Amino acid sequence: MLQRLPRHRTTVSFACFAIAAAHVTTALLPRVDAAESRPNVLFIVSDDLNNSLGCYGHPQVKSPNIDRLADRGVRFERSYCQFPLCGPSRNSMLTGLYPNSTGILQNSQIFRQTIPQQISLPQAFRRAGYFAARIGKLYHYNVPKSVGTNGHDDPGSWELELNPAGCDRLLEEPDIFSLRKDSFGGTLSWYASPRGDLLHTDGMLASDAEWVLERCARDKSRPFFLAVGFYRPHTPYVAPAHYFDGYPKQEMPLVQGVEEDLKDLPADALGSHKREHELLTDDLRQQAIQAYFASITFMDAQVGRVLNKLDELGLAENTIVVFTSDHGYHLGEHGLWQKMSLFEESARVPLIIAAPGASKNGGVAATPVGLIDLYPTLTKLCGVAAPVNIQGQDLRPILSDPTEVGRGWAISQVTRGGRGKGTCGFTLRTPRWRYTQWDQGRRGRELYDHENDPLEQTNLADVAEHAKRVAEFSETLQEAAADTLPESGEIPTIRDGVWAPNLTDP
Repeated sequence: MLQRLPRHRTTVSFACFAIAAAHVTTALLPRVDAAESRPNVLFIVSDDLNNSLGCYGHPQVKSPNIDRLADRGVRFERSYCQFPLCGPSRNSMLTGLYPNSTGILQNSQIFRQTIPQQISLPQAFRRAGYFAARIGKLYHYNVPKSVGTNGHDDPGSWELELNPAGCDRLLEEPDIFSLRKDSFGGTLSWYASPRGDLLHTDGMLASDAEWVLERCARDKSRPFFLAVGFYRPHTPYVAPAHYFDGYPKQEMPLVQGVEEDLKDLPADALGSHKREHELLTDDLRQQAIQAYFASITFMDAQVGRVLNKLDELGLAENTIVVFTSDHGYHLGEHGLWQKMSLFEESARVPLIIAAPGASKNGGVAATPVGLIDLYPTLTKLCGVAAPVNIQGQDLRPILSDPTEVGRGWAISQVTRGGRGKGTCGFTLRTPRWRYTQWDQGRRGRELYDHENDPLEQTNLADVAEHAKRVAEFSETLQEAAADTLPESGEIPTIRDGVWAPNLTDP
């Protein structure tokens, strides 16, 4: 049987939306005296990046800089977001709470609208004396329209905010191809730009990060928490043209056997399908994949610039580096593109943690973990006080010994049908199995054996010989889903009014 979370309630509501407002109680955090010896944190997040990276075994994608980061830290083979959509995932990661406890289950919202008292991850570091800065996208943005602004950001999280906007946002939108004319953010769209790296938003983000690191190297009186949120490979897939050259269109892989794959799936499993994707021809599919891969390599080059500056300034030996993404991404698997499914491609994310003196160089951890685990891990590594209500696990034992099991599973959720009238799907990932149920099983179940079916093409949920396993997984998933809720057992609702920013007593 799987390790289970301790029960802290006997009865909970599994309804996703018809819920009364609830307050999450958060103890005030004591301030920790700043000390030069405390490690810095460089927190790098890529947008809409799946595991198409060299260090994760992709046969085509070139990511030499992220690969070398993996060589000096621990790479988590099975890391998962808690909700495969930007806003809910990022709010969860940055508050240390599952989406059911933040109340953020869609984009264009911020946790201050539901649980304003919660101390965010960077805010906890600020209150402990760290210099906390954000460059680019950390909370949700409407990409590309909000590029160059604060987006749906949290003013209590940062001391410094930098929001560059490059040629991809200010000059090139008329040239971008899109499946839906003049629609870029949520629609497959791409462009091979004639302009160089430094003129693009992500190139400017890297330049700003270099500048901030230089400032931090000059004044070491305070440790830093520097968050850098790159926009690529989020749509539109815009990158300098020479990155496209490394991925000949005719060599881009196309998913085969989709029609047969769909026959044993419940409807909600395919609920993220968009009608516009039916416009894709094989030629357009290969163009899209080419552009997505090119955007990854472009983003990787900017990560490399930031890592090089960290080394050049002598900061690397006392800086914890995290690299991850907000969720995965479909490139045609199961007939799906983009995000918002509970399949492996959508829920899985890359995660690398390089913690000097605390992580095994080149280590690979096979046990499943979640983005929700970053908050307790980073605060423990740095001696920063964390709220008592955060829900993730401390990954330090796995960093020092990647064979450690920890919790042993990860849980993700997604919604179907819209807020106020919809339902939830939850998925449980163990080292071997993925078990998914929609509306507590009333709208379907899925079971995949990754040892024999890594592409999740054979749903075993209705196979008689797996009936006992399905029952056990269902019980474990119900219990785990209950523990994604706050102590009240109710998902917080959006409050009226605007949060008045308050760093010390939100």
